[in-house]
Amino acid sequence: MKDILSRLLNKRGIDSIDELDKEEKQIFDNWNAVLSKDELTLEDVKEFCKSQCQIIESKWADYETTNAKKAEMIPYHTTYKTLLTVIDSPRSARENLEKHLQQLLNN
Repeated sequence: MKDILSRLLNKRGIDSIDELDKEEKQIFDNWNAVLSKDELTLEDVKEFCKSQCQIIESKWADYETTNAKKAEMIPYHTTYKTLLTVIDSPRSARENLEKHLQQLLNN
């Protein structure tokens, strides 16, 4: 399946991943990691969502990106952040309960 990435690069006239800029390289690496596994873990999905948020946030910080283009990215960012929240919610709930129980012990 990783062959599909090579074909995509060839179609776009890219001979080597060294020709990609930093952002494109990060996307390529994410896609390559996904295609390299038979099954994704929850941690894989979490890392993918984090990297996509970082890419979007870097585009928002770029003064060359138009406001219209930035606005188009809001739903994607919201979706990735929501997925991260859902993934981390059991851990957060456990940590909050542990803090609460510790406070009860301390009183």
